[in-house]
Amino acid sequence: MSDLAAARARYAETIAKRERIASKRLLEALATVPREGFLPRGPWRIKSATSRSYRLTPDADPVHLYDNVLVAIDARRRLDTGLPSLWAHFIDVLEVGEKDRVVQIGCGLGYFSAVLSKIVGPKGRVLAIECDERFAKRAAGHLRAYRNVEVVHGDGCEKISEPADVIIVHAGFTHPHPLWLEQLRPRGRLLVPLTQRDREGAALKITRKGRGFEAEAVQQIRIFPGQGRGVSALDDRVADWWQRASALAPLRFRRLEQGLPADG
Repeated sequence: MSDLAAARARYAETIAKRERIASKRLLEALATVPREGFLPRGPWRIKSATSRSYRLTPDADPVHLYDNVLVAIDARRRLDTGLPSLWAHFIDVLEVGEKDRVVQIGCGLGYFSAVLSKIVGPKGRVLAIECDERFAKRAAGHLRAYRNVEVVHGDGCEKISEPADVIIVHAGFTHPHPLWLEQLRPRGRLLVPLTQRDREGAALKITRKGRGFEAEAVQQIRIFPGQGRGVSALDDRVADWWQRASALAPLRFRRLEQGLPADG
């Protein structure tokens, strides 16, 4: 086994132990998808989840990427790749499986799109939506060999045109968008971070059940805001309401009114 293959194997094992990952397909994807194939050439600016500042890797050896670190893709905007352990945990919680149709909103440079591609397999599909045109073009190039992935440049609140088993949102919003709920298949699952202007909040898992939905808080999160996210104090209060209500017990509702659950 090469040094790089061994580093990837350790990376997957570390994440598996840290997050108690149940999905064997997810762990296999983490151990085989080349993270360096979805980033600019090194050296890279990296940081841990708790660090405020980046450090530069000593060289361009990809082995430095196989740790639980954030990697800058636009350091000026504090925009990073997703933390591997965090998004592996979310993918596991969503129970993404073989043959699933997954919609990914905010695919960045495509690394987690490739991970999802491996999980769903050739009979599944990943629709990767990215609002930043430059990132969408780069992601499309990186994912050319992944035949079950389609990369679309556009607004993730508008571009979903068919039902999905799983929708996973990689940016912060104030409330779930009605389109995401509408496009969930029976027993479909949505993961969406609901955050305030300081980027702090909680990731919610919403499951379609019968004629309605059930929401539960999964984990506290700090994340880059999504395109179109509200910036008023009222928007912050809506996000805070979701976080508090879903943390107490699973929250059941049938539809949304002004971003909040309604039963009618």
